[in-house]
Amino acid sequence: MQTHQLKRTHKNMKRVTVARGGKRGKTSGRGGKGQTARAGNKRRSEWRDIIKKLPKLRGRGVNSNKSFQGEAIAVNIERLEAVFAAGDSVTPTILIEKGIVKTESGNNPIVKILGDGELTKKLNISGCKVSASAKTKIEKAGGSVK
Repeated sequence: MQTHQLKRTHKNMKRVTVARGGKRGKTSGRGGKGQTARAGNKRRSEWRDIIKKLPKLRGRGVNSNKSFQGEAIAVNIERLEAVFAAGDSVTPTILIEKGIVKTESGNNPIVKILGDGELTKKLNISGCKVSASAKTKIEKAGGSVK
């Protein structure tokens, strides 16, 4: 190997131009004078102070004991007696079709059958909550609760 065949491991550094034509001259990328020109300049943005003053929303607040599940819609036995025939099955979807109960934001609501009134017809109830008095009256009439 001869001297003219040698190659450098590190290339020449680029010339750093000073003044307005260069990339790192005059203020060296620090802008103008004053607070922004000094080392360690990290001013907080105004939004940060506004955000820090906002109250934090922790938990469910006043409604911490309130259930996520909606309240059950009450339907009395006397209403079932008037609308359904003997041997019919009663579900929330059938109650919606008959117009006894309305949907809640497109979903079937929770239905609870209460024991107000008398029942003489045999009804098969499923998918509904049933009170103790209503259950005894339904079973006494020959119906079933699932």
